[in-house]
Amino acid sequence: METTLSVQVFDDDREHDAARVVLVHGAMDRGASFSRVVGYLHDLVVTTYDRRGYAHSMDATVATALDDHVNDLIGILEGHSSVVIGHSLGGVIALAAASRRPELVQSAGVYESPMPWLDWWPSSTAGAQTLADSSDPGKAAENFMRFLVSDDAWEMLPMKTQQQRRAEGPALLADLQSLRTVETPPFDPETLPVPVGVAGGAETRQHHKDGCEAMAKMFDTEVQWIDGAGHGGHMSHPGPFAKFVRRCTGMRNL
Repeated sequence: METTLSVQVFDDDREHDAARVVLVHGAMDRGASFSRVVGYLHDLVVTTYDRRGYAHSMDATVATALDDHVNDLIGILEGHSSVVIGHSLGGVIALAAASRRPELVQSAGVYESPMPWLDWWPSSTAGAQTLADSSDPGKAAENFMRFLVSDDAWEMLPMKTQQQRRAEGPALLADLQSLRTVETPPFDPETLPVPVGVAGGAETRQHHKDGCEAMAKMFDTEVQWIDGAGHGGHMSHPGPFAKFVRRCTGMRNL
């Protein structure tokens, strides 16, 4: 199968010199989850896309390694120097791309990005539990969603939506496995030549808070906490998330 990704560029009525921003979603998510954030960034050129195996990129070949996602992001940048913001796993992809092609990434922003290659990262996370029982990709995707949004929220989803999410199971398992099989960390804070912003939800789970603090320490910055938000802050609190995007845009190397 061809690796053709669904990409959306929001650039109507933007100034010709408007800053470019690419938003990268996490596991079991899609580019459309940033739609409300995009509404707050009307003066910027914003690109969202569905990563391999999700939503409108379901027909793309599932990733065999994190490098596949990094290559996809570099391709989407199309040689345009941009600010890259990643939610959860998307943040790891953003930092890895910045490490490989720093001339294409003016600054990077990460929101609650996991780092399971670190010794202290807990084994009780949704990702770890999903991989521990991954014989049925569809069931794994359902269990992952139930963990994230609650059983009640899952049961309220239309049957068609549940089926679509189960179909994303292979992509989910590939995502989770890609973070746990890296031979070396995907990025090196000591040598990354671009500024990095870190954000998280004030009401998120403790391991995400610890991860944000650790990430901020790596890059000698402060965490921008979004009051009332959890892991899905880009959906529940799009305005404050957009402020984080603008903060990262203001940090960019020109």
